[in-house]
Parts: sequence; C-alpha cells; structure tokens
Amino acid sequence: MAGAAVAAPLLGEAVTAQTGRGGRLGHADTAPGQIPPDTRPGGAYDRYIAKLAAEDKFSGVVLLSHRGQTVLSRSYGMADKEKGIRNHEGAAFNLYGGPFVSLSIVQLAQQGKVKLWDTVGAYLTGFAKEIAEQVRIHHLLMGTSGLSFPEHDHQRIFHSREEQHEYYRQYTRQAKLVIAPGAGSDKPGWGADVTVQIVEAVTGMTFWDYVHEHIFRRCGMTGSAFYTRPQWLADEHIAHSYMKQADGSRVDAVRYLDKDTSIPGITGQNNARNFVPDGGFVTAPDLVRFAEGLYDGTVLAPVWADVFTSVKAPNFRGSPGFSTYGSTAHIVEGQWELARSGTYPGSATHWSIYPDTGWVGVVLSNYDGIPLQEIIGRQRQAITGASPGDGDGDGGGGGG
Repeated sequence: MAGAAVAAPLLGEAVTAQTGRGGRLGHADTAPGQIPPDTRPGGAYDRYIAKLAAEDKFSGVVLLSHRGQTVLSRSYGMADKEKGIRNHEGAAFNLYGGPFVSLSIVQLAQQGKVKLWDTVGAYLTGFAKEIAEQVRIHHLLMGTSGLSFPEHDHQRIFHSREEQHEYYRQYTRQAKLVIAPGAGSDKPGWGADVTVQIVEAVTGMTFWDYVHEHIFRRCGMTGSAFYTRPQWLADEHIAHSYMKQADGSRVDAVRYLDKDTSIPGITGQNNARNFVPDGGFVTAPDLVRFAEGLYDGTVLAPVWADVFTSVKAPNFRGSPGFSTYGSTAHIVEGQWELARSGTYPGSATHWSIYPDTGWVGVVLSNYDGIPLQEIIGRQRQAITGASPGDGDGDGGGGGG
C-alpha cells in the first residue's frame, strides 16, 4: 500500500469530483443507452447460470443492477439442505475479498484520524523495529508491505470473539519483513490483519463493530454483518457453505467443523472454525447498496472516494488490471470495472462495479469449486459485450 502520491482518478468524467458533476453511480450527462439483451431475464447470461445450476455446478444468487434498478436476479440451490431452506435474493453468503478493511482506513484518513503515509509503529506496539518504522499504511493497503506471516493454524476451532481477537493480535506480531516495503512481488504482503488492528487502535472498537456502524448501517445493508458461528447456525437467512470433498460430494462447513475443503490453494481449511468467519456475510442487494453508497457520499466524500478507487499502479502480481485501495480495476470496452473475487471453503464470490455506466454485478455462491472465472467472463460479456478472457488495454478486461 508505497509512497503516497495518488494517481489520476479511476472514475470516469461523469462521476469524478473534479468535474463538479459528482455524486451518483453511473449517472452521467449522457443518454442512458439500451439495456443489453444478454443481461435481461431469458438472456444469454441468465441461460448460462441456469444451465450451471441444473448441473449442480452453481448454488447461490446472481444479480445485475443498472443505476440502482435490478435488471436480473436469480437464486438457485439450497441455503440449508438439512432444513430444506432454499437460497433467495435476501440470503447472506460468506464473502471473499470484501472492501471493508481498506475502506475503514480511508474513512479514518478522511476524518484526519490517520495518515496513509504513517508507519505501523505510529499506532501499534509489539512489532519488530524494522516493521514498526518502515511499513506504512499505504503499503498495507496495496499489498506491498513486504511482510511474511507464519501459516495459520487452520485446524483450530475458536469459541469466542475474544479468543479469536487475541489469536490474531499475537499472530501479526510474528510477521517478518522479507522484502523492502513498496517493492512489487508475486507474493504480496497484504497485512490486512495489521490494518484491522490499526482501525481498532484508533477507534476503540472492534473492527467488526466499526464496519457494522460506519459502513453497513450507513449504506442500509440490513442483511449483512460479521455474524458469529452460532448465528450462522441459528439464522435461517444465512446460507450454509458447502465444501467440495475429494470424492466430489459436498459437506456443510458450519455443521461439520472436523471437515475441510479439497479445493487446491485452500485445502485443509474450513472458515467456520473461526468464531467470526473471515470476510463477513453479505446479501446481493446489500452489495448494490454499498456500490451506490460509495459514490453518493454515504461512506466517503467524493474526493476521498477518488482516493479509494483511483488507480495506484499496475497489478504487480502479473494478472491483468490495476491496483487500487479497494479492488482490482480493469479497462473493459473503454470503461472502468472495479472487481474483486475469490473462494473461501464452501463459498465463491464476485462483485464488480462499472462506475461510468452504473452497472453492478454480483455473484454469491455457497459452493466452492464452481467455474467462477468463466461466470465472471460471461457476466462481463453480458454487460459490456467484451469477449470472455480479453486482456486489459484498449478493449477488454481481465479476471477479478
């Protein structure tokens, strides 16, 4: 997250503060244009998702919204197979790659409570001297902290918020500085757990409570929260995560803490072992509300929304796109796309915002091992006409 000049704003002219037109997501001074037929009910994207669901390759919710109006909303599969509860538009799913850690810090920077160029040692104690004095908040947000962390104890089951909170406090103090802060690397040092603790040190609140109060509540995200494992079991609007096993079957992550996923890269993990599962839980309509809130001044003033979403550098990990504080940015058919996607044990999620034209796309699944990149490509094609898999540049966009 190195050295802190902010590059040219990411947003298109119609929604940047600099033009004086600011404000709404995709509300440009141009004709709104026709809704692409592939985004509508019965269109190519709708048919594609329905086929995946019929083959049991997708379970969850997809939603396409244009300028705050739902164009397509589909729900498939079961939120809780044991209780016979189906997925629905208001179901909450375990989110991978939410923007809430970095957004919280930028909110505090807007208030003058932190400075993005401050070092870790300005707010936290117990870190090695070179980390405290060299790693800046900007490095943490950009994934260029140079920090290496020990492997998590993925088999440990946490039984309270306090136990989990203390584990992460001690875990972060084991970090080592292995690359100069600000240097690019294909093994990014995100340091999100450190960023979370800076938010807590400055506000005197747990990160979970801070996000609920200053992001979810402000945006009207009434179905989203950092729910605990007992809430996950008891609340019927929270979709259970179903982890793929080596034999192809699926197991309920929250009911079977002794089981874990077989998906490469996260093998041996089960996010329900955390008392407060990483990433929190969101509904598809709430992510649309968040996108609107990001651009209408609800969570950040327009100039600070520019700081949050503007391009800082090419994506140093080598995948297409550009790094921002909030997500990866892509150029798709001449417009910006802000996107984030990934997989947790038993869930796969993606959300994308097209700030120039007002589109928001959401994919929330309570299956892991789904063809997520292909789904993203089909969604992008439906919205923009770009061929799936096109690279960034003059025409297409890359993966999330």
